[in-house]
Amino acid sequence: MSELVRKDASELSALLSAGEVSAVEVTQAHLDRITQVDGAIHAFLHIDTEGALQAASVVDSKRAAGETVGSLAGVPLGLKDILATKGLPTTVGSKMLENWIPPYDATVVTRLREAGIVILGKTNMDEFAMGSSTEHSAFGPTHNPWDLERIPGGSGGGSSACLAAFEAPLAIGTDTGGSIRQPAAVTGTVGVKPTYGGVSRYGAVALASSLDQIGPCARTVLDTALLHEVIAGFDPMDQTSINAPVPAVVAAAKRGDIKGMKIGVVRELGGEGYQAGVRQRFDEAVVILESLGAEIVEVSCPSFDYALAAYYLILPSECSSNLAKFDGIRFGLRVGDDGSRSVEQVMSQTRAAGFGDEVIRRIMLGTYALSAGYYDAYYGQAQKIRTLVAQDFAKAFSQVDVLISPTAPTTAFKIGEKLDDPMAMYLNDIATIPVNLAGLPGMSLPIGLAPEDNLPVGMQIMAPAMADDRLYNVGAALERALVAQWGAPILNSMAGV
Repeated sequence: MSELVRKDASELSALLSAGEVSAVEVTQAHLDRITQVDGAIHAFLHIDTEGALQAASVVDSKRAAGETVGSLAGVPLGLKDILATKGLPTTVGSKMLENWIPPYDATVVTRLREAGIVILGKTNMDEFAMGSSTEHSAFGPTHNPWDLERIPGGSGGGSSACLAAFEAPLAIGTDTGGSIRQPAAVTGTVGVKPTYGGVSRYGAVALASSLDQIGPCARTVLDTALLHEVIAGFDPMDQTSINAPVPAVVAAAKRGDIKGMKIGVVRELGGEGYQAGVRQRFDEAVVILESLGAEIVEVSCPSFDYALAAYYLILPSECSSNLAKFDGIRFGLRVGDDGSRSVEQVMSQTRAAGFGDEVIRRIMLGTYALSAGYYDAYYGQAQKIRTLVAQDFAKAFSQVDVLISPTAPTTAFKIGEKLDDPMAMYLNDIATIPVNLAGLPGMSLPIGLAPEDNLPVGMQIMAPAMADDRLYNVGAALERALVAQWGAPILNSMAGV
């Protein structure tokens, strides 16, 4: 493996700035790594070799001419295939959009390009971001680099896997109920769901519009902060975008001082159903936080017990509405249009052929929940639970600066193990869903390996709205302590590909 691909984004940035390596060399090293291992991992759905090398060459030319470039200019990135990318396929992991080439870039893609970040290609995902394992991709599952028989999380398993396999130092994901944080947890990487509205969603194919959020993924807390700073900020093209200064996430990641902070352990996010090794590593991390000068208190958020049920009414309802446009007439695939069939028949055949089982399941759930006579009993009640979750968070943050919990109840499970059990699959997001319901920021960072299976465990950090910098402050402090304990970042102990 090339030494360049083992380096973090901040290390590559320093080398590029010093002229010790070119952006083309860095990009080619990562493209070579993808060629070497992605046949086994399947993190990428599309590799843009020509475009990536051209973008890298432009960065090199600007540096040679003495032009000012962004701190991450020339650093490669894997982009989740849910973001519209001009001239490149954007499939959302679905046959429905298999051949769609967008004529425009999502706002986040525009900001990446302007910063000189090199987009290597589009990463695999559960179809329309529905899943916790990336097994629901219409183009085959992604494999966890720690153990190729296990899942890399979902829906953004491609983004997390490309980081863990050293195919890219940076990635972009989206998080509707944990799709950045849960993959980060099971692959030993870092992932952040920013405050809802903190990063523009313009150009992201919508799943559940009141829950979706684009966010940064990397192998270290600082790298994630550097990427967060690039993609965040107000966008008039997104009606939910927050017109306020971006929290000082990079400064917080560099500070990493938690002396005097109050950190709350959420009572409801642990215990029964959580793997013993996950709980053990979490408890050890709590002790480390206390040793760094934080005050640890237990906090109760009783409504969290109902968050999963509420989420799986709200998300399918919004999904049913958002995916109605994929009907064979307006967008995407068209099946059965031979002139002899009615519009309704074409719609029916197209949706049956274009959507996978999980997408169909959620559309049916959502359509039922929104139907006449059931709206108030299901969707309306779920929104009331959402309010209670937000109130529990508000009460908790009146007592503490941040909240913590395990990110996922277990380490990565085997591919196929839960595929036929939707409820078992949904329970993977039990700890991450409350943050999305309340629109708050959350981070997952690696805290060690579970002793039972030697697989990564993640800790979740949660903060108040627009206090994303607290995630990075606490995360950096803990990461520094853990690296000192291990002697190296967790991924350097990876025995996978």
